[in-house]
Amino acid sequence: MSSSRIRAILTVAAFIVGAGFNACGAEDARVGPSVDFGHGDLKVSENKRFIVHSDGTPFFYLGDTAWELFHRLSSNEADKYLENRRQKGFTVIQAVVLAELDGLNTPNANGDRPLHNNDPKKPSEAYFKHVDYIVDEAREKGIYIGMLPTWGDKVTKAWGKGPVVFTPKNPDDAESYGRFLGNRFKDRPNIIWILGGDRVADGVENVWRAMAKGIEQGDKGRHLKTYHPQGGRSSAEWFHGDKWLDFNMLQSGHDRFDNDNYNKVSADYNRQPMKPCLDGEPRYEDHPVNWKPENGWFGDFDVRQGAYWAVFAGALGHTYGCHDIWQMYAPGRTAISSARNNWYDVLDLPGAWDMMHVRNLMESRPFISRVPDSGIGGLIAGDPGSGAEHISATRGEDYAFIYLPYGQNVKAALGKISGTKVKAWWFDPRTGDSQLIGEFENQGAHEFDPPGEKGRGNDWVLVLDDASKQFPKPGSR
Repeated sequence: MSSSRIRAILTVAAFIVGAGFNACGAEDARVGPSVDFGHGDLKVSENKRFIVHSDGTPFFYLGDTAWELFHRLSSNEADKYLENRRQKGFTVIQAVVLAELDGLNTPNANGDRPLHNNDPKKPSEAYFKHVDYIVDEAREKGIYIGMLPTWGDKVTKAWGKGPVVFTPKNPDDAESYGRFLGNRFKDRPNIIWILGGDRVADGVENVWRAMAKGIEQGDKGRHLKTYHPQGGRSSAEWFHGDKWLDFNMLQSGHDRFDNDNYNKVSADYNRQPMKPCLDGEPRYEDHPVNWKPENGWFGDFDVRQGAYWAVFAGALGHTYGCHDIWQMYAPGRTAISSARNNWYDVLDLPGAWDMMHVRNLMESRPFISRVPDSGIGGLIAGDPGSGAEHISATRGEDYAFIYLPYGQNVKAALGKISGTKVKAWWFDPRTGDSQLIGEFENQGAHEFDPPGEKGRGNDWVLVLDDASKQFPKPGSR
């Protein structure tokens, strides 16, 4: 048995034992729905940094990219996929209605196409009943659908199949289609609208604005909206000042190891007026680096590194992705960009489990008041560095987290949180387990040495708590 498979099994076991879940195995790893919709619809928090439910309950956006979910999976396959993601604590599934992979002309699993004669004013009821089914199944499991009305090639072809059916000359088509979608899903609580679809908006801004306007007319403004841009770009470049854009989404992309997405998140975090932000498409697990297998493949460490860097830089949450899953690769389908595994064989890759630990860590402490603190003079007593070994930090009023991607020593500047004493922990991003280091006076600087040898993949999170708060173990639920 491979070491990665062994670690995945141990991760499941640690989570089940540590969190008190059903010990029947991975199939029952998480009891109950991932999100409780009883807390009400989503809105932007008062401090403009996060998303909360209408009753004030914090919402952690833990996304997965399943772009071809509506287009390629049958109802039974969609059930299998959604249940797997529920077990891992994903709160949002990002999926596209008019899909990228010839989504207009290649029928879905039931043999239906989304538009009659590729006319956006003539949606197919049969196709949308399948979309309805998947949205409702996600709702039963406590999962939001981050719904993309269309992939970007239907607006700006650039590459891909197209055809373009929404044009700047006829924005009414986009508005009409948006209104249809907004009205159809207005009574479903588990929708987050994601316009765009891997494209810049240069020259077609009016198309996306018209579509957003139509959605808002249809759902009466019930659901949050954002925009998914091309790699290396952010929605803020075109729409930051637009009222319909509730939060910014960037795509850090898949072009290199150690992509500094923390800088991209920080740029959006510091924009005015303030809006929440996140990395909606970072490096994918099992994706060839820069789309070339000879460069190597992103693994579980890469997705963890991207997640902690982004979240600690101020992101409202994070999106995971697996290269084989976004395209729902399976026998008989053309592999996009060297996909090498069937989607159903890689649902339990270690990195997908690791994302659950990110969510559990953040939710184990009050995070609505959390701020990034990686700069000079902050939590890190010294230079946080750049490149692969960049140390990132974030803190709330009475706790702090410091991420060490290579398990390197760190000198922490104490006195940045409340309390006369701090309780220090090591949190293991691979297993979700924590070990107590001890208690220290909350002043001066203290050097901490993580377990194991320094090196790529031996990443750790140093947790510092106000000892008087008696917080539970980091990552416990």
